[in-house]
Amino acid sequence: MRSLRNWVIITLIAIFTVACNPASPPQSVAPTTPAQSSTAEVKPVGASKVVALTSLSADIIYRLDKNKLVGIPGSRLLRENAEISKITQVSEGQTPPNLEKIIALKPDLVIGATGFHDQILEKLKGLGIKTMTSSITSWQSLEELTKAIATEIQADPTALIQSYQSLISTKATNPKSTLVLVSSQPILAPNKNSWAGDLLTQFQINNAAAELQGQSPMRGYITLSAEKVLEANPQVLILVDVGDGTINKLKETPFWNKLDAVTSDRVYTFDYFGLVNPGSIDAIAKACTKLQEIVKVNA
Repeated sequence: MRSLRNWVIITLIAIFTVACNPASPPQSVAPTTPAQSSTAEVKPVGASKVVALTSLSADIIYRLDKNKLVGIPGSRLLRENAEISKITQVSEGQTPPNLEKIIALKPDLVIGATGFHDQILEKLKGLGIKTMTSSITSWQSLEELTKAIATEIQADPTALIQSYQSLISTKATNPKSTLVLVSSQPILAPNKNSWAGDLLTQFQINNAAAELQGQSPMRGYITLSAEKVLEANPQVLILVDVGDGTINKLKETPFWNKLDAVTSDRVYTFDYFGLVNPGSIDAIAKACTKLQEIVKVNA
């Protein structure tokens, strides 16, 4: 049962990683009308009513132009903002978005996650509603998504992009070997092809699993044996709290007290949102602040 529960947790991590995860080009929708096919120059009209199916895209839209956001997903990250929480909620948790609720909002753009909202986006496209997908696996893809959304709603992304860049102003000059663990059974660590792995790269932190490849249910993550963890023997250890007791289970493993990071008291705990799943701009900012602290303390 414990093994089954852990795999359920891993699956949820994979889903959330995709769901808040390079932005693909906006995918469009309504059939071309005679007016649209005219050779006369037509000034593009930005989307004025947007439904976001991920917490991150909702947050980005709200920061760019809060008046354009008419529908949001159910998320504790969004509920932390009293104003955003007043916006119509079209989904909750792992429950598929409510198609009727979305249609009732009469949106001219719906933004979902690649691989997670494909079905409902196809239905919306069939109804002539423009859609767009996102998949955030790197810092660059976060900036690209922000610019793509800004283009769609005709907003200026400059200030928001600059605020992102300010979050990674402090970088490691003497990087210590660092390992991030997000699960205990199996032991999973992000390589460079994940949001977490790329975030470490942005801070020039030496990710011990950056170049490792292997079989894993999560793209950008690799499965490690206890022997591999001991072999890596990181100087800094980052544990991700996914709410399933993973951290306590890792501390009970035979290899735990043999790790340099443990004996030198360089073990840090991060929230799942921000480091594994971007989640929201505030969640990303909190993760970046903690990474900056690690960089400074271990300089």
